[in-house]
Amino acid sequence: MAAPTIFDACLPRDDVREGRISDADLAADLAAVIRGKAVLDYSDPARFFANTYPTRGLKNLLDAVCRRLSGAGGEAAAVLRLDTSFGGGKTHGLIALVHAARGMKGVVRPEEFIDPALLPAGPVRIAAFDGENADPANGRSMGGGVRAHTPWGEIAYALAGKDGFERVRASDEQAVAPGADTLKELFGNQPTLILLDEPAIYLRKVRGLPHGGRDQLAAFLTSLIKAVESSPNVSLVFSLAVGKDGRASDAYAEENDFLASRMAEIESVAARKATLLNPTEDDETPLVLRRRLFAQIDPHKAAEAVAAYRALWKQHAAALPSSAADGDIAEQFERSYPLHPALLDTLTHKTATLGTFHRVRGMLRLLVRTVAQLWQDRPADATAIHLHHVDPANPAIYQEIVTRLQQPELVPAIRADVAGEKGQLALAQQIDKAQYAGLPPYTAYVARTILMHTLAFNSDLRGVNADEMRLAMLGPALDGAFIDDARTRFRDQSAYLDDRPNAPLRFLYEPNLTQLVRREERNVDREELRATLQDEIRRIFGGTTLELVPFPAGPWDVPDDVGSGAPRLALINHEADAVAPGQEGVPERVQEIFERKGNAGSLRMLRNNLVFLVADQSRIEQMVEKMKRRIALQQMTRSERIRELPEHHQAKLREWQERSRHELAVAIAQCYRNLYYPARNRAAGASVDLAHSVIELGTASDRPGAGQQQVLTALRDLNKLRGVEDAPESPAYVRDRTPLKRGQISTADLRNEFRKDPALSILLGDDAFIKLVRTGVERGDYIYRRGELVYGQGDPGAQIMIDEQSFVLTRAFAEQSGLWPRKPAGEPSPGPGALPPPSGTPSGGGTPAPYTPHTPTGQPPVADGQPRLQAEGPLKEALGVLFDKARGSGCKQLAALTVQCFDAGDLFRLLPAANGISGASKRVTVNVELEMAEGGLLVIEFAGPLTEAQLVREFLQPQLTAAKDKNPRMLKVELRFNDGLDLSGDAPERLRDQLTRVGNGAAFVSAEAERA
Repeated sequence: MAAPTIFDACLPRDDVREGRISDADLAADLAAVIRGKAVLDYSDPARFFANTYPTRGLKNLLDAVCRRLSGAGGEAAAVLRLDTSFGGGKTHGLIALVHAARGMKGVVRPEEFIDPALLPAGPVRIAAFDGENADPANGRSMGGGVRAHTPWGEIAYALAGKDGFERVRASDEQAVAPGADTLKELFGNQPTLILLDEPAIYLRKVRGLPHGGRDQLAAFLTSLIKAVESSPNVSLVFSLAVGKDGRASDAYAEENDFLASRMAEIESVAARKATLLNPTEDDETPLVLRRRLFAQIDPHKAAEAVAAYRALWKQHAAALPSSAADGDIAEQFERSYPLHPALLDTLTHKTATLGTFHRVRGMLRLLVRTVAQLWQDRPADATAIHLHHVDPANPAIYQEIVTRLQQPELVPAIRADVAGEKGQLALAQQIDKAQYAGLPPYTAYVARTILMHTLAFNSDLRGVNADEMRLAMLGPALDGAFIDDARTRFRDQSAYLDDRPNAPLRFLYEPNLTQLVRREERNVDREELRATLQDEIRRIFGGTTLELVPFPAGPWDVPDDVGSGAPRLALINHEADAVAPGQEGVPERVQEIFERKGNAGSLRMLRNNLVFLVADQSRIEQMVEKMKRRIALQQMTRSERIRELPEHHQAKLREWQERSRHELAVAIAQCYRNLYYPARNRAAGASVDLAHSVIELGTASDRPGAGQQQVLTALRDLNKLRGVEDAPESPAYVRDRTPLKRGQISTADLRNEFRKDPALSILLGDDAFIKLVRTGVERGDYIYRRGELVYGQGDPGAQIMIDEQSFVLTRAFAEQSGLWPRKPAGEPSPGPGALPPPSGTPSGGGTPAPYTPHTPTGQPPVADGQPRLQAEGPLKEALGVLFDKARGSGCKQLAALTVQCFDAGDLFRLLPAANGISGASKRVTVNVELEMAEGGLLVIEFAGPLTEAQLVREFLQPQLTAAKDKNPRMLKVELRFNDGLDLSGDAPERLRDQLTRVGNGAAFVSAEAERA
């Protein structure tokens, strides 16, 4: 069962979902609340407490202060100190005290936070000092023309107005703390609440002033505590941003540590101790966030989601941090859902160390924008809110990071690697587009996770390792393998990741080695780039199996002779011609070279001796970039400048330089992948006998430095190329396709036919041709003759020569000429001059000798009274001839059709197509002899329905690959039509197209028919 998404389980508050929360709505300003000028979320008690979670610390704080103010009795501390980091709920707690001191008017359920009986019944004097708003140098305007420079000046005015300020004016102007009795006068024997917020920020402001601001603040706190403790209905609450260990860890750590040490001295000397409270403990932070972000969370669906994550963490425990296996993280998730534990951990222990983040408030600033974006986009993988959902592509989140958190130095890294702008894709977005189309944006998620882990004050906190990243990203809809793959791709290509050995994944302010290489790439000379790339392409596609003709400008650059005897590979310059995706036809330059030769433009004769390789237009840029990178790396490693780099950069450069050779070879192989080769089944839109095949990327990458090998492999797979190790073309097909069908031809001329006729295979060397002739002799199709030597079926092997004095004869012609069967000893056999003319016309004129058609082994004789329906050749052509014969003989229907292949590969390609024919029964016959590598003989015979023949195919294919020699005696598919194949319409042509969709090898076809 799929885990529910956050959209199924959670309902955000309206202002969160609709993105209506402004900066002011999240800025807790104590002074503004007291003056009644804060936004409604803070100034209206009902709204304030509706959005507030009743933490243990907040309830204890309200209870202690209200007992003191109302005189309700019990143990009520006079002085309370709130210890927590910035944004840990201190200001929020102080605002809650202001509303409680004023009676919590309009709050629906005050008992959720405090016993209503403890709320003060009468007026309470409230004075607050906020270190953020203090202005010790210029004085803060208090009203009535009064400007206060110190905390005691501000508090005096707040408690007793202008008269109160006049009482401490001298102390304020001289920045000297007043005494306890002076401060006590300001209380006026009335319930009084004094709040000191962010005093550490005030200390930072007075550090450069001439008076002793630090010591005077400590003296003021001593006097104030004494005055408060001696007044029964007065309460003092002040805050320090320190952790549980009593030490600060944020941007104001020095000031907070100073205040903490001074407070310890005060408590020790005066035997007075402030009660310590933490408004929001770490385990309550998720509850605070959930209360403000979500109006409703379905507990049952939340439990389902947590269970799905628990199962994932258990399944992948070996690849995750040890904390994922101890069960605590699942318990944390139960409390924090839909907020992922890794999200909260990073914000709490890393981001919160930035002085401008302010912990819970800072989390809310990021999360309200993240939740609004999620509910707008609704990604299908959002089964929880993860770190990677904090997207800097969102302008509000981007500004939060860059401006609010004061991280402008990260702008280059964000724009280059994480989230681009103005239509420009960052690296992560580019990788996702190329590698993970249709999937979640894994690389963008990786980049965002790294960015969030980079946001920390201390260097040792910045960054994330691979295990931590898996934990942060893994979810029911995200695959761990893709996470690792995306992380590796991003790490290898990022311009701003820390690339030092063993460094965690984190962004740097300055570009890394990757960026330095890119700068060098921009300086590569264009002419050097072009010349070097052409040399590399020549090297990769060079070789001896095919004769390379690199970058021909026209027919005059491609010879039309036998030359070295090897077929020619014409490599078309990618700057001259390239094939666009979906392009049909043949490139103009390729067609011109295929048809013509020389400057005069005469017709090319040896067209079957030439193949073309043309670049893929969509991959040229990548190939050029890989060449540019290789040149840049070579220049950097050879330059003296490499010594100026750190050792780990020098090692990385040399590693990249070595790897770039392979990467360039792969890019070239994958670019030059459009193969045009001679064939009768022309490419779509072609007007010449050229077919088109795209070399698969996997094949092109297997041996990237051996470009000829990928061409040879592709031609072999297309059944277009044959070497001595391959099964030869069907001798009967060659006989009927070439002038040999007239009776005889010299071996030299027959060999040349393979260089001319696109319907024949391209032969790699003369040995492949000799193997064909020998196979034809051994099967009884050919007779070989050279002078007095006659070599036929059953004779011991003879040497076969390729010249004008050696001939191949059809068996029928040899029998007609009396050359075969061989005469008994003593009978004269005709000499070379006694053979009839090759045209088949008897010496002296008269009727030509009838041509005897070849009937393959196992072909039944034609019954009397039935038309002879058979043809041989490439399957598509043979079927066309057969159907024409049937129609011409007056047949109305075909009862059955038999296709006999000469190559097992052709049969295997035919089987799926035949299986798709409806309205017919199908039967397959296979009889193959295989000579194995060590001399063993394997005979395979099968006759049965086509469905069972698939099993034979699975068994036979690997045996064919391993066999040293193959003798396919019978490879036949028979279709028997239930209601006959109607010849009056286009049904035969549709059948032909279906049977030849994936192959068009040589075949003998025959049919049973009824005469009209």
